[in-house]
Amino acid sequence: MTTLLPVDTAPQHFAPTPITDAEAAAMFRAVINLFRLWSVNDEQAAILLDLPVRSFRRWKAGELGRFDRDRKARLSNIMGIHKALRIIFREPQRGYAWIQAPNAAFAGQTALRVMLGGELTDLMRVRRYLDSERGGW
Repeated sequence: MTTLLPVDTAPQHFAPTPITDAEAAAMFRAVINLFRLWSVNDEQAAILLDLPVRSFRRWKAGELGRFDRDRKARLSNIMGIHKALRIIFREPQRGYAWIQAPNAAFAGQTALRVMLGGELTDLMRVRRYLDSERGGW
């Protein structure tokens, strides 16, 4: 005879650890490479990161500025988009090209065009779409 044991179903407290400046700097360096692979120019990159173009170019050259909460969230979402694409596509090139391809889910717009709306929520929209396509977590 099998005895059933009680399972703790009480919600656990969750407090995410904030992204450190060192982690944000590492994400920024990775995103610079990713933008190259996505064929994103400096003006577009500046919009995606909500930076003036001149500031973006200084950061890109290694003179990093302050990583505020919004910028860390933008970097995190861009990395999440990259991760989802790597899971969905076996060949990395297909994932890189997907960013520039028209998509019915975005009314025929490219994911890049959606993200270039400039709002954090535009990045989140693309990430949520990809996360749902790949099966969530």
